[in-house]
Amino acid sequence: MSDLYVNTGYKDTYLAPFGPIGIIAHTSNKEFVKKVSEVLSYKRKLRSQKPGNIYANDPGYSRENYIIDSELIRFQTGEGKFSIGESVRGHDIYVITDVLSHNMDISLVEGKHVISPDDQYMDLLRILSVLKGKAKRVNVIMPFVYEGRREKLDSHRESYDCADMLKKLYKLGVANLIVFDPHDARIANAVPLMSIEMPRCQFKMTSTLLNRFGSIRMDKESTLVVSPDETGISRAIFYSSHLNLPLSFFYRYYHNQDGQVVKGFKYLGDDVTGKDILLIDDMINSGETMIRTANKLKNKGAKDIYCLAPFGLFTGGLDVFDKAYIDGVFKCICTTNLIYAPEELRSREWYLAADMIPYVARIIDALNSDESVYDLINSTARLQDLASQIRIGEVFDEFNE
Repeated sequence: MSDLYVNTGYKDTYLAPFGPIGIIAHTSNKEFVKKVSEVLSYKRKLRSQKPGNIYANDPGYSRENYIIDSELIRFQTGEGKFSIGESVRGHDIYVITDVLSHNMDISLVEGKHVISPDDQYMDLLRILSVLKGKAKRVNVIMPFVYEGRREKLDSHRESYDCADMLKKLYKLGVANLIVFDPHDARIANAVPLMSIEMPRCQFKMTSTLLNRFGSIRMDKESTLVVSPDETGISRAIFYSSHLNLPLSFFYRYYHNQDGQVVKGFKYLGDDVTGKDILLIDDMINSGETMIRTANKLKNKGAKDIYCLAPFGLFTGGLDVFDKAYIDGVFKCICTTNLIYAPEELRSREWYLAADMIPYVARIIDALNSDESVYDLINSTARLQDLASQIRIGEVFDEFNE
């Protein structure tokens, strides 16, 4: 029987915690992890005051701080080691890592070295090797999947690092891996015996955008959802279907030009003239795809363009986005705060970050009690509720007019 039926009516306070929670801040996301711990502490303190909570007095259930004392040490050769300053035996450990954080460097023999994703991954393996056999359970929260940006192998002579990474995590005893909006969900096939949860960011990004720009009208006559290419159409369908908005997309084609094969893009969908656009993608890398699509939509007569992507890497710098914003190509770029964002990005007028800290804290709280997280990680119901509230608000606005 599906757990949707088995767990019907269960309250999380009726489910015994797996063990005392311990959180380890792996990378430079220490401030993010600290806030997750604070939110979790606040929520559990409120719950422990309720008379129905029979686990409120369990050791480690409600604490001021869930962060485990630990240290990652680097040597001048670039090697490193990880150590923990307190016992984790019997703990339910959550390692929160941001493999893309690039604000850390170390002094090597011949100069500075910026910590790369490969370094971050190796450090994660160090942490897991220390925890193995000591912690009761080990969970990894890796918002952006390391090496998870490829949906297929082009050749058997190429490495498939994402599958290798997942297999190593499984061998080191990781029970649950939590990744957000992965580029390709089929990565889970590499480790069928390891639990992989894939929470969506769509609800939080949409609600954050609407809180900032109340002028966006979520109706079929005013707003379109657009995917920049056919590979991201499933993500755009999610927004379109649950917000009840029309879907359009660009698809790639190839043609011969001056003896060379050139890639082109063709628009397929409704007329965009005078309409707001929700431009959906899984990440913003250099920004070339997003800006190219926004320019084409503007040339077709689109009104305001709002770009939504869970992860903003901005590997090509911010100047190209500044220019596009000044030129009126887009109105806003909304990402999450799940990965590192430098101050120069956060201070941009066109940038908007959806706060995922309470969501991460809630996921940890649920997993610790072995609570079903199906409804929690699936933002379908919440997006539909948000859409219905918007419709009701629009009805009242029309009535008041």
